[in-house]
Amino acid sequence: MTAQPDMTASRPPSRPTANAARRRPRAGLWRDIRAGRHGSLVRFASVALTLLAWEWHGRGVDPVFLSYPTAILGAVPAMLATGELQRAFVSSILGLAIGLAAAIGLGTLLGLLMGRYRLVDQLLDVQINALYATPNVALIPLLILWFGLGLLSKVVIIFLAGFFPIIVNTYSGVRNVSRGLVEVALAEGASEAQIFTKIVIPAALPFITTGVRLAMGRAVVGMVVAELFTAVSGLGGAIITYGNAFKTDKLFVIIILLALLGLFLTESVRHLERWLAPWKETERAN
Repeated sequence: MTAQPDMTASRPPSRPTANAARRRPRAGLWRDIRAGRHGSLVRFASVALTLLAWEWHGRGVDPVFLSYPTAILGAVPAMLATGELQRAFVSSILGLAIGLAAAIGLGTLLGLLMGRYRLVDQLLDVQINALYATPNVALIPLLILWFGLGLLSKVVIIFLAGFFPIIVNTYSGVRNVSRGLVEVALAEGASEAQIFTKIVIPAALPFITTGVRLAMGRAVVGMVVAELFTAVSGLGGAIITYGNAFKTDKLFVIIILLALLGLFLTESVRHLERWLAPWKETERAN
């Protein structure tokens, strides 16, 4: 018998159809999105869909109860022209900056000392935990009696809001320093100052920046609470003014500005953390 020639071996390889060629990039894009490789695109699409849904729903609601993005955007030039937005923002930022600076400085210092030295921990542990467990709002009547209704009471409330996340996280960071590193440094003849500056502070730095990042959000909340309950001024005072006047579009301008302010502060601290402690990025799981 003669062997039949293999016709399949001589056939040219089939070319992918146009539909298959179009499907392949789409499948690859969807696979990349599911793997988290297009985070910016996903975030942009999510925000755009949210704004479109808000715009569509808001146009069918009484503007006294809910405004919509285009109306909110249209209210900004009028607020800027009268200067009311700038005055409220500057008034709020002044108290926020002073209160946050005091909270970061004192919270970091006490957290380092309490975490490193047992005596300081024993002296302050009960008081810090008691104040941390006390709601800040419960202290506002006392703070008004002690410091009045001006800037000072607002600064104290902002300070209390931001102080405790910083001191607690700093304390945890110092307590998590490897004992082996300290013992090796002592064996090599390092002084206490060298151990503190070369080992303790760098090891606790990611914890400190995490505490500062948490304090930023809480300080913005404390700022608004202080302006609502004490000096009716700044962005918190503007919320009361526009709410009482049923100016919902301007009220949303203030709310969105507060959200952007908190987002800017927390993201700034996150970038600062990456710059100060770049080794933490290489240790993350994803």
